[in-house]
Amino acid sequence: MLVDAAKGEMFIDLAPVDLPAHTSHHELTQPPVAILELPASGSVYAFRVEMVDSTARELPSILIHHFNLIDPDHRELFLPISRRMIAAGHETGAMRIPWLLFGFPVTRGERVLASAMLDNPTDSSYHQARVRLVLSYTPAGRPWPLFRAEPFQMDVAFPVGDKSFDLSPGRSSRAYEGNPAVPGVIVGIGGHVHRYARRLEFADATTGQIIYQATPRTDSTGEIVGVPIARLYRWSRLGVQIVPTHRYRVTVYYDNPTGQLIPDGGMGVVGGLFIPDRGSAWPATDPADSLYQRDLRHAMRIGGSHDMMMMSGHEMHMPGHEAGGGGGGGHHPR
Repeated sequence: MLVDAAKGEMFIDLAPVDLPAHTSHHELTQPPVAILELPASGSVYAFRVEMVDSTARELPSILIHHFNLIDPDHRELFLPISRRMIAAGHETGAMRIPWLLFGFPVTRGERVLASAMLDNPTDSSYHQARVRLVLSYTPAGRPWPLFRAEPFQMDVAFPVGDKSFDLSPGRSSRAYEGNPAVPGVIVGIGGHVHRYARRLEFADATTGQIIYQATPRTDSTGEIVGVPIARLYRWSRLGVQIVPTHRYRVTVYYDNPTGQLIPDGGMGVVGGLFIPDRGSAWPATDPADSLYQRDLRHAMRIGGSHDMMMMSGHEMHMPGHEAGGGGGGGHHPR
């Protein structure tokens, strides 16, 4: 992982792979999971995910099925699993928040897991193509941003495992509910869905209040080209309040007109930025938690009961399984 301090940018390049034309992600050798340490401290306010070749020439974004950046040392808002820092698909594009107002705090030396799934539906083959993540950040020590915001994610396929699911013909929906670990406000929210999705929704299941509802944008062929983002902050309020005593639900609605079951055809996830209430500390991960262990193994593509994995030249010990029983993946105060 590299840093350009003058530009205020950090870069992650995954290992290069060949992408033959008309090849699905099931048929490709995917880039291995990269285990990295962040090279700088500060507040992240923008990111973009790109595909480039060996000469750094930008390639079509349609090659990116999805990209994930995971923080194994902090938990998710709605589940005791590793926190999803960034998730993107080919339709996501460059994302940016007002850098004077908000920023996601990161610390030099923090561990992250970077992974991607690629496919190539185009007529062209690409040699040694690689995924690049660019993070824009404000260096630590500046008087801004005004608010330290934390990323969160909630998926209809939570708690653990593959997030895509088989899509039945006709109309269908899928949902997941959970309670937040701490109170606070959601300041922005968006999402990701697959083809034939009709609506994505995030709601307070206790009161029935719909916090976010989006209809995916499509092109002339019906392909998803984007999911609207809601900025929930106003001059009169910081965002939408959520509390641990309420349950919250994410729901995705599909209408599959093909008459056939589409394997792995469905997905529905919301993600955004959350500001904990003053005095509410972000809870530590519990390395002994079974959901945490299962989720981390899945994120690292580990099967069975391996205690560690060698990836991208880094040794990654599974928390709770180190020699002597010490608990890895400790919480870093924010």
